Amino acid sequence: MPTWFERRVLDLVGGLADLYYQRKYGALARRLGRSTVETDGRRGFMIIQIDGLSHDHLSDALNSGAMPYVKHLLQSDQLAVAPWRCGIPSSTPAVQAGMMFGNRFDIPGFRWYEKEQGTIVTPQRLDKVPIMRDRVREGHPGILSGGSCYVSVFDGDAELALFTLSSLNRQRFFESMRGLGLLMLFLLSPLRVLRVLGLAVADYVPRLGRRLFALAQRLSKRVRSYLRRLNTDEEEPSVQNPFDVFSPLIHAGSDALFTEVQTFGVMLDIYRCVPAIYTNYNGYDEAAHELGTNHPAAFDVLHGIDKRIRQIDRMRAHYQKRQYDLYLISDHGNTPAIPFSWHNGKTLGRHILAEIGEELTLDERVEEDTFTKNRARYLREELRALGESALPRFRNLLAAARRYVDQYVEDPDALEYDIERQHDVVVSASGSLAHVYFNISQRPLDMIEVMFLYPQLLDRLTATPGIGAVIGRDGDRTIVLGKDNGLLELGSPGDVVEPPNPLAPFGDHDYVTKQVHRLAHFPHAGDLAVLGEMRVDGKVVTFESQAATHGGLGGPQMHPFIAWPAEHDLKPETLNDAEDLYPHFMRYHKDAGRSPVPQPPSDDKDRP
Repeated sequence: MPTWFERRVLDLVGGLADLYYQRKYGALARRLGRSTVETDGRRGFMIIQIDGLSHDHLSDALNSGAMPYVKHLLQSDQLAVAPWRCGIPSSTPAVQAGMMFGNRFDIPGFRWYEKEQGTIVTPQRLDKVPIMRDRVREGHPGILSGGSCYVSVFDGDAELALFTLSSLNRQRFFESMRGLGLLMLFLLSPLRVLRVLGLAVADYVPRLGRRLFALAQRLSKRVRSYLRRLNTDEEEPSVQNPFDVFSPLIHAGSDALFTEVQTFGVMLDIYRCVPAIYTNYNGYDEAAHELGTNHPAAFDVLHGIDKRIRQIDRMRAHYQKRQYDLYLISDHGNTPAIPFSWHNGKTLGRHILAEIGEELTLDERVEEDTFTKNRARYLREELRALGESALPRFRNLLAAARRYVDQYVEDPDALEYDIERQHDVVVSASGSLAHVYFNISQRPLDMIEVMFLYPQLLDRLTATPGIGAVIGRDGDRTIVLGKDNGLLELGSPGDVVEPPNPLAPFGDHDYVTKQVHRLAHFPHAGDLAVLGEMRVDGKVVTFESQAATHGGLGGPQMHPFIAWPAEHDLKPETLNDAEDLYPHFMRYHKDAGRSPVPQPPSDDKDRP
């Protein structure tokens, strides 16, 4: 127990700290019209998300010295850390929806296609994100009610949401006096402006260097191509991604500004005693996509995030009008990747175009040649011949497909097909997961229907280098096809496996099959879903141009991390989906109890 003198010293230090924060942050809060929130005895929480950082790569960053303050929090037992499983799709919109609203239903990827509307849905479509929010929010109050949210897809019902896509249409940052005021007050601080400029320059120089290196590589390739064309009739290739010095400068400047503004906003919210705070630092995810998970530049980003965590945590520890629990969390990881186009010389969409021999649209729709009854009759005869020579396990499937064709030949309208759109195909990629949609019908198609519409497509896809599995529906069941005639049927009354199991390379069989079965039956999942191959070297095949990827299955992308107050009885082994986080954070809105107060760091040299 402290002595009388020690208690007086602590009281004096606390009073001086209160005076310091009242003068520094109180005036700012009043000028922004953001008054202090009544604490009502409840303990608050703050979530600092590091986008795309897996538990494995967090360990690598800690061991490399890139995150010294986070390492201090863990070694001093202020926080405990463990991996958890985010579910599929392993992408930010799905994970944030599950964590913030307890519901990620019908978010099948980072981007997907909605047949009935004829539109691509993605967080980059700002007109679609509020619709996504309303869909997952129905009947599910958000964990950030009364709080603040920075740099996110969803707002979790936060009172103040800045740089948050689902709230941009109802509260634009630069049209909001609160948002504009926060930015202006931030810019009136000369030290913070200098810090932003310094960070922007530090980010811009390596970005420019990488651009120059890429330019040198392209010039080298063009010289080799020119020498080759001297002896051939090959046409000169078109120039892509022209070099410029301004786009990396804009990128670096905006990253630095947003990072500093969101950090400043969180610290102001701590002073205001808001009950729930969420902020997302997404620079590492971008660097991992471009350069790789353990690239020095990616670790430099983590080092900068570590400094922001230190600033925020010192504010939390020194200013205790409301006590906060600190959570560090990632929404998903990243798995080192090989682009599908490296295997096959073309994108997945162009590969499917070549396989079906018809025109194809990628993320848009066109109308091409009609699908005639004569061709349907031809398909019927082909299916009959295939059925006579097929292995026994495929004969029933082929017979069912032939019955569909028979109906279609007699009455195309019976199956609600628009035969003029039989070649209108949409491929929507989300990292190592891609959804394929066939616009011949506005409703989801079963795999049997895909088979008779495109008889050779499934066999050729499963034999394609870089494709790990092809997923489709069969009523309430899910069919997964793989290499070497591997087949897996999921759903009641039980699973059926024809070796080799297509999902075996992706990890825990029970977990993976449940996740795939659920995904396949989302209303807006593709008629087919394609998983990139999980290679023996630990890399996964991605359908985008990325050095590391997420969205599908395989490797660290499925295993983000969570760091939580060590005194809390959180069981990370029970976190098998983003939705499992929701009840934990909702308890803060019901529980008025108090838990031990974290101690401030021992040195005071860089108090915020």
